Amino acid sequence: MFLSYLKIAWKVLLRRKFFTFISLFGISFTLMMLLVMYAMVDYSVGPQMPELRTDRLLFITRMQLFYRDGGQSNSGLGYAFLDKYARTLRTPEKVSLSEHNFSTVAAYVGNQTLKLDLKRTDDVFWQVLNFDFVAGRPFNAQEERDAAHVVVVNESTARRYFGTSENVLGRVMELDAVRYRVVGVVSDVPLSRIQSYAEVWVPLSTTPANLRDPDYLGGYMAILLAPSAAEVDNVKAEFQQVVNRIPLPDPKQFKELRTRAHTLFASLIAHANGSSSADGASGLVVRVALALTLLFMLLPALNLINVNVSRTLERASEIGVRKAFGATTSALMRQFLIENIFLTLLGGLLGLGLAAGMLAFINSIHLIPYAQFALNGRVFGVALGLALVFGILSGVYPAYKMSKLQAAQVLKGEVAL
Repeated sequence: MFLSYLKIAWKVLLRRKFFTFISLFGISFTLMMLLVMYAMVDYSVGPQMPELRTDRLLFITRMQLFYRDGGQSNSGLGYAFLDKYARTLRTPEKVSLSEHNFSTVAAYVGNQTLKLDLKRTDDVFWQVLNFDFVAGRPFNAQEERDAAHVVVVNESTARRYFGTSENVLGRVMELDAVRYRVVGVVSDVPLSRIQSYAEVWVPLSTTPANLRDPDYLGGYMAILLAPSAAEVDNVKAEFQQVVNRIPLPDPKQFKELRTRAHTLFASLIAHANGSSSADGASGLVVRVALALTLLFMLLPALNLINVNVSRTLERASEIGVRKAFGATTSALMRQFLIENIFLTLLGGLLGLGLAAGMLAFINSIHLIPYAQFALNGRVFGVALGLALVFGILSGVYPAYKMSKLQAAQVLKGEVAL
């Protein structure tokens, strides 16, 4: 029976090619826009190299100090603060400290000046994250303690500086007139992975800044790796208990201190909107995004409803005959819903193709440095879900109206929807 419904649906689509084209265009264009946006978000905050274990990672990236006379200070955190209150946590499996933002350094190749993005990290940084090493290794704990001038570079920088990304281990790079020995080469990290992105990484201990500065605010962050996804909430709770006991830096000036361990997505949202809530207002953002998605799908869904209603008039005699021979309301509704879902799935396939083309175009113009957006299993799953939602939204009402037509009225030509 199911195959029969699909055959009928295909014949119906071919009967009025113009209506079919309008329907498929509306569906595929809408899905293309949604899939491109989702693919870009997934590429930035989903489980991708090097933040592959997003279900276990937490980020402490900002602190808020509230003044007694109103106002607040927002900043990254001081290294000494994180070393004392984050690195000593017992629940996380590992804790890494690094600079919050990258800095720009100059490198000279012949007469050319390269501006490179540099990030200083500790040795644990390479253990909590999953970089793809194409050659060599990360710098180790001994090199971090000794402030060794060693560097890990991405492939593109190795090619720009040395002319190749192969056989560069042990060679020297000069960054801001300081010589570093290359110990590792990693695959490019896109700028959208802002917590781990850089073009060159060097030991945190090589910084000229004073790491013993007791100021709570600074330019550093912590990355916590929970033992398992189930332990994430326990890590958050332990850190919050520690924060609740931290004395204010100046009780006469400040009335409250807030800092939290957030998931990757929540940390980016909290940084963007200044939220100090437990989830960084990420839950609200998700709900708003879902509401906007449904609204964005509503217009083409209404258009598809109108097209389906028009098709109903053409198929009135078919419906009348089927009802006269005993077809039930549920059977007719099931048939028409399957036909409509079949149409939206075709539109979904076209939408996937258009989305792949659009993502390839975005990659070609280098909208985000080092980003290579692509479709993956999660995007395919979302495409399937959206197509099914589209099919149900636009198919229920026409299917219901078609199934309620009276056989006698239809056969007499008295059709009213």
